[in-house]
Amino acid sequence: MAHDILIVDDEADIRLLIEGVLQDEGYETRSVAESDAALESLRTRRPHLVILDIWLQNSRMDGLELLEAIEREHSGVPVVMISGHGTIETAVKAIKIGAYDFIEKPFKADRLLLIVERAIEASRLRRENEELRLRGVPETELIGKSSAINQLRQSVQKVAPTGSRVLVTGAAGTGKEVVARQLHANSRRANGPFIVLNCATMHPDRMESELFGQEGESIGEGSANKVGTFERAHGGTLFLDEVADMPLETQGKIVRVLQEQTFERVGGSRRVEVDVRVIASTNRDLSELIGEGRFREDLYYRLNVVPLKVPSLRERREDIPHLSSYFMSRTSDNSGLPVREISEDAMAMLQTYDWPGNVRQLRNMIDWLLIMAPGSASEPIAADMLPSEITSKSSAVLSGASNSDILALPLRQAREKFEKQYLEAQINRFSGNISRTASFVGMERSALHRKLRLLGINPER
Repeated sequence: MAHDILIVDDEADIRLLIEGVLQDEGYETRSVAESDAALESLRTRRPHLVILDIWLQNSRMDGLELLEAIEREHSGVPVVMISGHGTIETAVKAIKIGAYDFIEKPFKADRLLLIVERAIEASRLRRENEELRLRGVPETELIGKSSAINQLRQSVQKVAPTGSRVLVTGAAGTGKEVVARQLHANSRRANGPFIVLNCATMHPDRMESELFGQEGESIGEGSANKVGTFERAHGGTLFLDEVADMPLETQGKIVRVLQEQTFERVGGSRRVEVDVRVIASTNRDLSELIGEGRFREDLYYRLNVVPLKVPSLRERREDIPHLSSYFMSRTSDNSGLPVREISEDAMAMLQTYDWPGNVRQLRNMIDWLLIMAPGSASEPIAADMLPSEITSKSSAVLSGASNSDILALPLRQAREKFEKQYLEAQINRFSGNISRTASFVGMERSALHRKLRLLGINPER
């Protein structure tokens, strides 16, 4: 989407000149002649960049004073100063206050465009760095080759460029935020901000001020206006994580914002315009909550334009080796510890476990293994090194549990019972994929089908 640039200059011909140059390059522009109009324009819609003249005639504040006000109220918006009467001292002072750069009039169009492009890019990188510091390095890839994850990956690629609102559903820990980040990264808003608001961890009393911001007496005298997540996400994507936990009253206000793309800050009366794509997620059944009167039906239909479901880890067990390798490399990079191989028996046990915490639980377990598993770095991680929560709930055959009951049976019955346990565990490990199971156990596909029928095993179940 086009970047929005606010031009503040008391000379009409300069404003027209700059607007013409920028619009020819695809930028959206708006212009004002004095400081109060500039602040009003900033509060109405947050721009991607401000081009600000130092000497503002007939204005309550000059350019440097207005720059200070912008830094207080709209920190993060880059400002490029321009002046026909500037000195080195003035330029240095402006940059110390927070300006990105200083251009002297008359300026060449090429230089102006270069500085504008660099200022917007620097602002984007700074925003990303701040997010990384606050949240750690986020997962941004859908790892795996299973049919379930391939189908989800294709759906993401199809819907991402459309700009449609998306509701991402799935159990806790499946990677709903990863899907939201993929949607943003593959959209036309990829260079804009990606802002996350976790509705489950936000106190209901603070929800509206977090979403819409706050101003005036509601903050306290002498305090700068608080910019909310909707405003910070202008030109980008707002991810409402666990939206089912949002208070009903706030849900009604979200409906209006989605419809009008404008809102009022808490304590304010001015309409703020935004251009935001909203992606929401939930691990709960919103239809059920609607029936209980705990979630608004009109909000559900506005958010659920394109539904995407993230499969649980037990629905894509064949991805566990890929995920384990990926997390092992990530943990190794972060900790400085060498990567360790996971043995075949340990991997078989990981693939038969049900993973109630899904991908997040697997990632935490791989972290634990790399740090805490006994043995040298060159020694593979064996099944007996896995945490007890894995070994105690895995298949009796693969976990090495006692088979004393088999010892009490005649050979033919004991063999049938062992074969049934073994084949059920392997089919579970390969998510019901007969071809992969047959290849691993060393049987022809047709022979395996006959054996399963003989033992009364239903691979689909």
